[in-house]
Amino acid sequence: MTTSPPKYLQEDSISEECKKLLSILPKEKGRVGSYIYNYQGCWTPPRLLQGVIACQQQFQAEDSDIILITTSKSGTTWLKSLLFALMNRVKHPMFEPNHPLLVNNPHVLVPFLEHTLYVDDQVPDFSTFTSPRLLATHVPFASLPKSVMDSRTKLIYLCRNPKDTFISMWHFANNLRLHHKDTNSIHEMFDLFCEGLSLYGPFWNHVLDYWKQSIENPNKVFFLMYEQIKEKPKIQLKRLAEFLECPFSMEEENCGVVNEILRMCSFENLRNLEVNTNEKLSTGEGNKVNSFTVEMSDKLNHIIEEKFQGSGLKFSYV
Repeated sequence: MTTSPPKYLQEDSISEECKKLLSILPKEKGRVGSYIYNYQGCWTPPRLLQGVIACQQQFQAEDSDIILITTSKSGTTWLKSLLFALMNRVKHPMFEPNHPLLVNNPHVLVPFLEHTLYVDDQVPDFSTFTSPRLLATHVPFASLPKSVMDSRTKLIYLCRNPKDTFISMWHFANNLRLHHKDTNSIHEMFDLFCEGLSLYGPFWNHVLDYWKQSIENPNKVFFLMYEQIKEKPKIQLKRLAEFLECPFSMEEENCGVVNEILRMCSFENLRNLEVNTNEKLSTGEGNKVNSFTVEMSDKLNHIIEEKFQGSGLKFSYV
C-alpha cells in the first residue's frame, strides 16, 4: 500500500530562487521528504522553507493579530480550537447549533502562515479575515517576520515534553512514508532528534527561545505547556483569556461558558466530528509505546538537563 505525503512536504512547486538558496544551505536526509535544510538555525523541508521566506518578506502584522506558535506534534489542533472558541464566544456563542468548530477543521479556522497562506508563493487575501486575525506557525523565534516583532501582535506558544513530542513525531513520520513497510527505525530517528535534526528543530532551541521571550516580554509572549492544559484546562483557559485581554465575566462563568468551551474543544468531541474524521488530530493521545527504552529515556534526560539548565523551565509527564 502506498500513500502520498501531505502537499506541504511535496517538492514539485519549489521556485528557482528557492532552489538557489537550498543549494548553499546545510542539508540532511529527511525522515519523510528527501532532505531538510538548515535556515536561520532551524531544520525545515524545502516547500515549507519557501513558505517561511515568503511570509518573512510579505506578511504585515497588525496590532490586533494573535499568532499561535507550536512545536510540531504538541497539541496544535486542540489549542487552535480553544483559541477560536475563546476569541469568538460573543460572535459565535458556544450553544449555537452551527458553531464554526462543528463544521470546520480547526486548521481552517486558524490557518498556518507558512503551511497554508504563503505556501507556493501564494498571496493570501486577508480581506476575508475578521479582527483579531487568528494565525499559526511552527517557526522559531528568529524566523518570525519582522512586522510581528515591531507590532503589538500577541504570541501564544505551546510545547510538550520532549519524550512524548518525539514519540508523536515518530508515529507521524512513519504514517507519512510512501511505503508503509519502509518505516523509520525508532532508534535511528531518536538519535537524529537528540542531534537536533527534527522538523523545525532543534527542539530545545525552539522552546528555550520562546521561554526566554515570555519572561522578558510577558505582555507579548504567553508560554503554555500541553501537560498544563491537560491537567488543569479551566485554569489555563482563564489564564489565556486574561493574557488576550478578554477575561471571562462572572456571568459567563455562572452560565457555564468556560465549561462549554472545554467540552466542545475536548479530544473526544473533536475526534467524533465528521469534519475532522479524515485528518487525525495532533492531540498526541495513544502515542506512548514500549519501544522507548530506559537507555533512550536516560539519554534524553541527560540532554534535557544540559540544554535547559538554569532556564527555570521544567517539563512534566502526565
